[in-house]
Amino acid sequence: MESWEFGPAVRRWRDRVAPEAVGLPVGRRRRATGLRREELAGLAGISTDYLTRLEQGRATAPSAQVVESLARALRLADQERDLLYRLAGHAAPGLDVVPARITRSVHRLLDRLGHTPVVVYDATWTLLLANAPYDALMGETSAWRGIERNAVWRNLLGPGTRVVHTPAEQADHEARLVADLRLTASRYPADRALRRLVAELADKSPRFAELWESDVPAPPPDPSKRKVVDHPAVGRITLDCDTLVVAVDDVRITVYTAEPGTEDAERLALAVVLGTQALVD
Repeated sequence: MESWEFGPAVRRWRDRVAPEAVGLPVGRRRRATGLRREELAGLAGISTDYLTRLEQGRATAPSAQVVESLARALRLADQERDLLYRLAGHAAPGLDVVPARITRSVHRLLDRLGHTPVVVYDATWTLLLANAPYDALMGETSAWRGIERNAVWRNLLGPGTRVVHTPAEQADHEARLVADLRLTASRYPADRALRRLVAELADKSPRFAELWESDVPAPPPDPSKRKVVDHPAVGRITLDCDTLVVAVDDVRITVYTAEPGTEDAERLALAVVLGTQALVD
């Protein structure tokens, strides 16, 4: 296969993906049945300009990370994903690389949670997918690029999140994230992208370097799993936060819910409505 076939393949697969199948609002002015370029770019975490150049053959050397992001956003089957890697000049990732794909069965699970804030991370705590209710609750994620998508970086070096922590809670949260990343590094010692992530975090964050080298065990999991989210439009919302690990694929699914009939449930519903309406408009 020639590398120039990569762009047309992405375009064909983009045209066949219905917006509602990936949690995007259809809106009234849509003409195409598939995804718009800007929608696929947002789902894959790349710029629309770069996707345009890829589809038109003006960019012909996408990284393996970009290929994986596109395959995930397009919900490609295993054989299609492997073909996309070959068209880009890469071998499909082996077992020694952190999995970064969301299987169709997990996608079906996420589809059934379409009205609930859900975010999916790989084993390095790099964001793979955030649905529209999550973006409505936590803020738009589609513009995040590269290391901005990593939760360890966002908590230690980046702008943080809308979750409200006391200083002690924040310290415990950082320690848990770094401890989990250290376990991931021990499972995937050959993953170069993971090594680069660790090196960059250690170089720029003294707090990360301290935690990474520490022999002190991470704090135990928070038994309450309660999170307070400070939403700019509806105020503070207290939510249950449950993280489910898909063992075979080594991905983390975090789900935010509120006790039915409570003021928090009403505020969550309002936050989701306000956020998703803004996306449609």
